[in-house]
Amino acid sequence: MSSHSLRSVRIAGAGIVSALGEGLAATEASLRQAQSCLGRPDIFPLLQGKSLPAGQALFQEDPASPLPRTHQLALRAAEQAMSGSKGGCAHAPDAVILGCTTGGMLTTETLLLGRAATPSSCRYHGLHTVTAAVASRVRCSGPALTVSTACSSGALALALALRLLRSGRAKCVLAGGVDSLCRLTFFGFHSLQLVDADGPKPLDRRRRGMAVAEGAAMLLLSTAEEDVEGVEDLAFVELLGAGLSCDAHHPASPHPQGDGALAAMRSALADAGLNPQDIDYINLHGTGTVENDLAEARAIQRLFDGAAVPPLSSIKGASGHSLAAAGAIEAVVSALALSRGFIPANTGFEEFDPALDLNPQKHVQDKPLHALLSNSFGFGGNNAALVLARVGAFQPPAEPAAPLPALAVHGCACLTGAGDLAATLARLEAGQNCTGRVDEAASCASLPPKQIRRLKRLARLSLSLAAEVLPEEERTSVHSIFMGTGWGALSETADFLARLEESGQQFPSPTDFIGSVHNSPAGQIALFLNARGANVTTSGGEQSFEQACFSAQLLACQGERSALLLAADEAHASWSPMLDASFGPENTGPGSAPADGGGILWLKRQRQGAMALIRHCLLYSSPEAMPQLPADLGGEGDLCSRIGLVMAGFSQQEHDLAQVQLQSLHQICGTDVPVWFYRDALGHFASASAVAAALAVSFLQRGTAPACADGTGRPLDLSNKSVLLLGLGQSLSAIEFVRP
Repeated sequence: MSSHSLRSVRIAGAGIVSALGEGLAATEASLRQAQSCLGRPDIFPLLQGKSLPAGQALFQEDPASPLPRTHQLALRAAEQAMSGSKGGCAHAPDAVILGCTTGGMLTTETLLLGRAATPSSCRYHGLHTVTAAVASRVRCSGPALTVSTACSSGALALALALRLLRSGRAKCVLAGGVDSLCRLTFFGFHSLQLVDADGPKPLDRRRRGMAVAEGAAMLLLSTAEEDVEGVEDLAFVELLGAGLSCDAHHPASPHPQGDGALAAMRSALADAGLNPQDIDYINLHGTGTVENDLAEARAIQRLFDGAAVPPLSSIKGASGHSLAAAGAIEAVVSALALSRGFIPANTGFEEFDPALDLNPQKHVQDKPLHALLSNSFGFGGNNAALVLARVGAFQPPAEPAAPLPALAVHGCACLTGAGDLAATLARLEAGQNCTGRVDEAASCASLPPKQIRRLKRLARLSLSLAAEVLPEEERTSVHSIFMGTGWGALSETADFLARLEESGQQFPSPTDFIGSVHNSPAGQIALFLNARGANVTTSGGEQSFEQACFSAQLLACQGERSALLLAADEAHASWSPMLDASFGPENTGPGSAPADGGGILWLKRQRQGAMALIRHCLLYSSPEAMPQLPADLGGEGDLCSRIGLVMAGFSQQEHDLAQVQLQSLHQICGTDVPVWFYRDALGHFASASAVAAALAVSFLQRGTAPACADGTGRPLDLSNKSVLLLGLGQSLSAIEFVRP
């Protein structure tokens, strides 16, 4: 370890909107009152009987805005965070990282009921459109990542921001979480019988469930001292550490002994350089469900191992559970507790539960705090824990002597309309395209029937990719999973909402609800491989695979442990044409027929035995960043000599913009570099770039690319050359694969 410390990551601004109120002052006042802020939601009609309690945000939508409620919540929190920073909104962050699970779902549901859902009317359905709206509003042209790991999403976004800032690749990041109420989540949790009709009572012996809520919270995090000078609200609080884990136990239920929760908390403390005894307060995940509270209590008891447990509480009895926003909202609440010196009450708690053996904070207590833990756990066993502290209270942990080595690819696989990787390569070498839907039965033939019995298309395709890329003897080596998906599990989502409507909101499918979350396929892979490290799902539209790769660069471990990097999407008969304009009847060009599939890379940090290395993974949220790309890739002159093939991808709707961008690149790199528009051969679906990545690695290993990639009628020689996977359009991306 070196003698100098990691960069201090401080809070330069914060914004919050929830059932507790809007803004820091209103939120603190509500917390000090320690009363339930739950009630009957009125943003969609309830057809059956008494309403279940919900945490509707104290927020007035702009009816003139075309943006859905989730987007408006996120923008409100972002504006607060930016206006609270030095210089206000004139200070553009280097990156935006947002956790989200609902996106424009509330609007899409309404359109579906009115039979008015079209690609145009549903253009803000995708989770990535929320992040894009925020990035545009705060004038961020750098990475704009969207992560979706159910109820840990907001905390995961902050963990990624911490790693990005420590890496030195950014000095200022806006990160947080957002979700609006919608029918899918409101009735989904009810179908699981996880909602308490009398309101949540976290840690209480009589607890029976949670309350679904909504909200948004954003933190402007900075390593630059000038960003926090003169900031009054939370400038004396820093994000000191973060820990991630996966239960690999069950799609919806936590590990009964809290194994994953314990691993996340221990990892967060180690990352912060602290011991459990340094923690003054624990902000619990504390949903109020029987199993979740019990698992978290057992994890905390194991963490302190007989020592005194510090004061702890859950705010969800007052605010409800705001899903992807929860971790970010509770990070803001934790920062308020540190800066104002108080412990929030555990609203709803009355009766001690001996099975938990924890006495949460029944009343608000004024008390100076130095460091605290904040927990967030979600479906798929996705766990995140954050450590926040007062600036200067602890010495930041020492920085590693050397940066992590590049990610090395030790295996690759894909699924396309042609079949597996071998079949796809054979089709390309014959000059034929590989578009179409994957043969699901053939791709799943080697999977245990019990493993896939209750799964639908996207989860099955994802498991097939994992089984294909890994040698049997290496399946226990996988520690972390990084997955991208543009649209998530469309089959489960469509079936859940159809049954909800057909039954008059009475009998939706709990199995479909569990499978509808974007991170469900990655959770299934973790179960299959018993992978208990970071489990990250990104949903960045056409950039989903690239965002997963970016996350892997920041979070994938070194040592003997390996990781999977993949992306997949399914073609759904009714939802794909509704959401993705590439499937529209007006699009008749190459690759426009409904297509799906995905690609996967098996990653290690060790170069020995690798097929390829990932030299660069660059993301930009604005087309204006195109002139910056060559310099970020290492310089114009070097690019001309080393790149042997550019594999370019873009949506059909951005064809004209992409051509202009390619002309700009040709002016820099020269016109001799072959460019292959791979989506014409593979199909226009969001995760096609993951297939292209698997092909790029295969090309480098063989030393040649098929004739179709060059357009000259002969194979392309890639000896001593690299392959650039380039994403064009309104957002830009570049991943360079090189020979090891």
